[in-house]
Amino acid sequence: MSTFSQGTGILFTDPSANRAREYFASKPRALTDKLTTVADAVTRLVRDGDYLAIGGFGSNRLPTAVVHEILRQGKQNLGLAGHTATHDFEILCAGNLMGRGKMLTRVDIAYVVGLEARGLSPHARRVLESGEVQCTEWTNYTLAVRFKAAAMGLPFLPARSMLGTDTFRHSGAKEIACPFTGERLIALPALYLDVAAIHVHEADRYGNCRLRGTTVADLDLARAAKRLIITCERLIPHEEIRRDPSQTVIPFFCVDAVCEVPYGSYPGNMPYEYLSDEDHLRQWLEAEKDVETLRRFLDTYIYGVRDFMEYLQRCGGLPRLQELRRMELLLHRQT
Repeated sequence: MSTFSQGTGILFTDPSANRAREYFASKPRALTDKLTTVADAVTRLVRDGDYLAIGGFGSNRLPTAVVHEILRQGKQNLGLAGHTATHDFEILCAGNLMGRGKMLTRVDIAYVVGLEARGLSPHARRVLESGEVQCTEWTNYTLAVRFKAAAMGLPFLPARSMLGTDTFRHSGAKEIACPFTGERLIALPALYLDVAAIHVHEADRYGNCRLRGTTVADLDLARAAKRLIITCERLIPHEEIRRDPSQTVIPFFCVDAVCEVPYGSYPGNMPYEYLSDEDHLRQWLEAEKDVETLRRFLDTYIYGVRDFMEYLQRCGGLPRLQELRRMELLLHRQT
C-alpha cells in the first residue's frame, strides 16, 4: 500500500492488533464479582507510565472520582487520550504542579485546555506551554476512529478526515492510496489503551453496564482498553440486567473493577440525573490563575479529603447535590 505523506507527530501507543490480541486473549472472562472501592481500583489498575483514557463527553458523565484518586495517589508519567477532555484534563494537569512531579508527559490532543463556554483552564495552559508534555494532534472524530479500530481488533482504519490540514501535519497519521481505487485516504492507527475509566448510570457487580444519553466513543473505548474501571451512579442486581439484556451496552468481560459512586460525575453533568455545578467549576478556574492559590485549593478539595464522598461534603453535600438534581429534572421537563 503506497504512502504519500505522514504527520510529524509521535505515536505514543503500539497499534499492533496482533500484540494487543495476545493481551486480550489472556484476560479472564469469568462472571466474577468486581465490586471494589475507587482507591483500590486505581491502586491495582492504574500504573506509572500507563496510557489512559477518560470516558464521557466534555464535562458530561465524567468518572471524576477516578481522576481525583489518580491525582491523590500521585501516579506519574501518564499518557492521555485528549478526546473531549475538559475538567478531567484540568484535574490531571494539577498533577504537574511544581514540586509534585509530572503526572502527564504525553497527550494525544483533540480537545483539551478549554472547558467549553466556561473558558480556558489557566493551569492546563501553563502545563502545555511549559513544553514538559509531548503532544500529537488529532481531531475528535479521528481519535474516535482510532478507538474504533482498536475495538475492532485492527491496526488502523481509513478515513478522509484531516486530509490537506495542518492537523494532519502534526498528527501521527499517514496519507495512503486506497488499494481498490487509488484515491488518497488517511490511515488512522488503532489506539489500544492500558487503562480507561468510564462513568455509567447503572451497573451490576460483575460489570454489565447501562447508560442513558449520548455514548460518544465510550462503547469503543471500553473495548479498546486492556484494563477498565467502571464507576456507576447505582449498583443494580444482576437479575435486573438479565431481565433486559438489550440495555447492557458495556458487557462484564470488558470490565476489571466496578465502583458505586453516587454523583460520581460531579461537578460535571450526569444526563437525566443532575446538572453540572457551574459555581464550583468557576472556583477551579479562579483558583488556577495563581499557582499558590491552586495549591491551597487542591489541598482543600483533593489531597485533604479521604475520598470522593468527603469531597462532595466540602462542596455543599446533599443539599447542593439535590439542588443540582432538581435543576436537571426541571430542564428535561421544559424540553
